[in-house]
Amino acid sequence: MLSEREIAKFHADGFVVARNAIDEATLAALKKTLADWVEESRARTENYGDTQDGRPRFDLEAGHSAEAPRLRRVNNPAEVSNAYRAVTLDGPVADMVAQLIGPDVKFHHGKINLKLPGTETRVGYHQDFLYTPHTNDDLVTVLVMLDDATRENGCLMIVPGSHREGPVSLWRGDTFVGEIPPEVSAECEARAVPITGRAGDACFMHTSALHGSASNGSDRPRGIYIAVYAAADAIALCPSPLPNRFEGRVLRGKPSRVARLAPGRVELPASYDNASFFEVQGQRSAGAER
Repeated sequence: MLSEREIAKFHADGFVVARNAIDEATLAALKKTLADWVEESRARTENYGDTQDGRPRFDLEAGHSAEAPRLRRVNNPAEVSNAYRAVTLDGPVADMVAQLIGPDVKFHHGKINLKLPGTETRVGYHQDFLYTPHTNDDLVTVLVMLDDATRENGCLMIVPGSHREGPVSLWRGDTFVGEIPPEVSAECEARAVPITGRAGDACFMHTSALHGSASNGSDRPRGIYIAVYAAADAIALCPSPLPNRFEGRVLRGKPSRVARLAPGRVELPASYDNASFFEVQGQRSAGAER
């Protein structure tokens, strides 16, 4: 469980890292499942698999091949893996989320982001909340490190305190680009801190924290499992970008009969049918036309 000091850090900085959040046996099962998916992807030439809304479950970066696989995203792995389902719904992660926004907590969605050596995948700076706006921002994005995370292999970068500085638009004119303007991104890069750690550590990040990451410049993979949780009285203002059969399931506490409304205005995202937000941010998938 998180200590009082760790809880205070989350609310002050917008994030906290829990060391050894996942035990060794559980981590091994997660890594084995992901390794199997990477092997499976070698036989594919474009995005594949089925999800609840018909989009591909497995997203491949442009340049993917059998010799050099570039699997970069697995959408809602808890739907097709017992190991990921257990971590998402039954493990200590949800207990720690309840310490931060509880006692009543529900699941929203999950995904794996993977940066294999030699790939170009990056994450442009953004706030998760503007992809998944709710009636209040008591949402936590949990990022479980499946590999050791370092600056060299493209670890997460978070801007401390940015969750208290208001929203930054993900639109450019009339186009939803899924990342903040370049001049603001440059400011983020100057302020951001690296979230490094060992496999099994987990970062708990406030939904309004500005964050991004560079591509993997090392010979080691960097995989993270990302699970998003919300307070039971935070009601979604638009459809989930990754609908799944566990969405809205109350994992701790009880359902809410009311929606808690935070003051202010919320800019809504545009819906998209891409396999992942990487394409929204301008990064092509395998098999996609230029």
